[in-house]
Amino acid sequence: MRRLPLVLLLAASIAAACAQPSAPIKTAAVAFDLEEATVADLQKRMETGQDTARSLVDKYLARIAEIDAAGPSLRSVIEVNPEARAIADALDAERKAKGPRGPLHGVPILIKDNIATADRMMTTAGSLALEGITPPADAFIVQRMRAAGAVILGKTNLSEWANFRSTRSTSGWSGRGGQTKNPYALDRNPSGSSSGSGAAAAANLCALAVGTETDGSITSPANNNGLVGIKPTLGLVSRFGIVPIAHSQDTAGPMTRTVTDAAILLGVLAGSDAHDEITKDAAAKGLADYTKSLDANGLKGARIGVVRAKLMGYHPGTDALIEAAIADLKRLGAVIVDPADIPHVGEYDDTELDVLKYEFKADLDKYLAWLGPTSPIKSMQDVIAFNAAHADREMSIFGQEIMQQSVAKGPLTEAKYRAALEKDRRLSQAEGIDAVMNRLKLDALIAPTGAPAWVTDPVSADHYLGSATTPAAVAGYPHITVPAGQVMGLPVGLSFFGRAWSEPTLIKFAYAYEQATKHRTPPQLKATIDVSKAAGR
Repeated sequence: MRRLPLVLLLAASIAAACAQPSAPIKTAAVAFDLEEATVADLQKRMETGQDTARSLVDKYLARIAEIDAAGPSLRSVIEVNPEARAIADALDAERKAKGPRGPLHGVPILIKDNIATADRMMTTAGSLALEGITPPADAFIVQRMRAAGAVILGKTNLSEWANFRSTRSTSGWSGRGGQTKNPYALDRNPSGSSSGSGAAAAANLCALAVGTETDGSITSPANNNGLVGIKPTLGLVSRFGIVPIAHSQDTAGPMTRTVTDAAILLGVLAGSDAHDEITKDAAAKGLADYTKSLDANGLKGARIGVVRAKLMGYHPGTDALIEAAIADLKRLGAVIVDPADIPHVGEYDDTELDVLKYEFKADLDKYLAWLGPTSPIKSMQDVIAFNAAHADREMSIFGQEIMQQSVAKGPLTEAKYRAALEKDRRLSQAEGIDAVMNRLKLDALIAPTGAPAWVTDPVSADHYLGSATTPAAVAGYPHITVPAGQVMGLPVGLSFFGRAWSEPTLIKFAYAYEQATKHRTPPQLKATIDVSKAAGR
């Protein structure tokens, strides 16, 4: 649920994003024996006795204390789970008595602080307004992760209210958690709204992380933090118990360091939930095990379309990486159809924003009512009033224009809303992604996920240059990003997206590309990028 791409909200200057200190400083990376550890690695450690679930929790908590709360102070973790060690102990005893439940047994996971847990942690969406309020139940996806044996290690910081509060926000900032930093260059932005999940997974503060997306909030932080991110088909993953923006686009999904781990986590998150009617087809159309799609030769014969119009050309370094990626896809046996431009991109930007504002009011009010009578915050109007009363802590950097515009919207029965929603779906689906894929007989589309991370700038707000997120987000179709290399030490991702329920195909392609290129490199916690070296000085 990253703040919407630049074309929707502001025309930003890139000057601040390009400005750098003349004398770069480096913060030394902190050695960590679980660096880049995969789910398979952790299971092997627990099987052989090298580690236990408890020792893994202890190591990750120490890592969080060392570089997130202190040291470089990434501020990606908003709260740690006080019950994590006890949960790990119980899972260790269960492993000894019965064996593991599955691949996530004893694996520490961080989840975004808009995903409800009915435990000793809070669920605040980064807002001080929801501090101290305990949700009445775990989110459905939390129930599934617990049932799979995962240890919920804590909650991650985010762009407050999933970056849908102001038209000029700073991604990664929340009133409760402060500003999250990018572990590749601490003065750079991790992107939002799943900024904490992105930075934490990239910096090895957990084995896996979960984010949420309305338009770009999984895939954009994954791009900026060198991760694999999966935004699933709308309806594959339940939204029950997740602080919403808009039911026509919201979903949760994995943010991991490898495609394999993303596939494992997606299989756990996916499933039908009676509390979220849109998931009625998830059990039939989704998979319980997406690792079956992992195929290092999966690109052979695949017809891949390159989307250039409006999704490329905004950053030369990014374009160069994607041209190299196209060459790699050809080398791996893919048939490249270039260009394969999506009709109507950009034509539903205004109506997308309008739909989200209508739904934000209705959906947030419904969520706040779910919290029950003990919560003093019962509506969006209450949130707006709280922010105004605590402006010194909540609005010192930016305001709440989007919330004020949303609360002024009418009900979802209004003709204007219904017409905008119909237009968005038609132009993005049948006349958009489906149209170009059917006409050119494509298996998937590709584009750069975004530009390299910009300098965090609370004075002038975010500096988005471009993004591939909107077509799949508005359509409700799946989108996977995988590391494609770096520009001056900053990661850039390659996006694969396509028709509804095509996760197995996209995972297959992303895995084949990842295995052949291995572009993921762990961050070094540099204070800034070394422009002098990049410029040959």
